[in-house]
Amino acid sequence: MGNLFAGPHLWIILIIILLLFGAAKLPALAKSLGQSARVFKGEMKAMKSDDAEPAPTDGTDAASTGTTAPAAPPVDRPADQDTPPRAS
Repeated sequence: MGNLFAGPHLWIILIIILLLFGAAKLPALAKSLGQSARVFKGEMKAMKSDDAEPAPTDGTDAASTGTTAPAAPPVDRPADQDTPPRAS
């Protein structure tokens, strides 16, 4: 099968991507790809930290001990983003 992503193959793939998305949209595409990778990496770290937390060994769970996670702060949004525009 060989190395498919070497030399001319890579150039052909890059040219096809450039033709499909256009030069103007490539920076936005790269930015969204980077943000997605950052979110994915953060979620993976959160999952690993959740797995690493030790379970209570005295037979009680977190609900019975009265410990709760802090509430998330409210998100302030302008009113025009919460409701769809009205038809007149």
